[in-house]
Amino acid sequence: MPHFTSTISFMTSVALKVAILTISDRCSRAQMDDSSGPALEAMVHIKWPGTECLRRILPDDEARIASELLDLAEQKFSLVLTTGGTGLGPRDVTPEATRQIITRNVPGLAEAMRARGAEKNKFAWLSRGIAGLRAHTLIINLPGSERGATESLEVILPLLDHALEVIAGGREHPEVK
Repeated sequence: MPHFTSTISFMTSVALKVAILTISDRCSRAQMDDSSGPALEAMVHIKWPGTECLRRILPDDEARIASELLDLAEQKFSLVLTTGGTGLGPRDVTPEATRQIITRNVPGLAEAMRARGAEKNKFAWLSRGIAGLRAHTLIINLPGSERGATESLEVILPLLDHALEVIAGGREHPEVK
């Protein structure tokens, strides 16, 4: 697994709370082990050591997913990562649930994940995951497979320090050289 470092000073002074939701009927019924949630949590702890990280498993139920996302935003989680439910299957409803509760869309994150993913797997273009804001919470939908989830997070991880700092009101956009 790659090593990620954080150079943003606000991350050391602001408590970063991260939630990881695995969206899977089979995992929620203990018919399959969740491998993507723990892998994402490991990446979060490498990037931001000491981060409070909550992990839950939910079934593919749009109302329940939306309710959980709303609750996490109200609890002031900085970042919510979902894994699963972004495909074309009839029970893949994570983007719809996310769309219900976000107030601002952040399309570039999903576009970057799909573009980089498609370099390795043409089916990445079929992912319907989205990213957006609810108050000061950034919510990002990742694919359900461990490989798809970790590779997608790896693509956007270098952007998240700055994104989370701006969302928290820590600073404005940097000067680009």
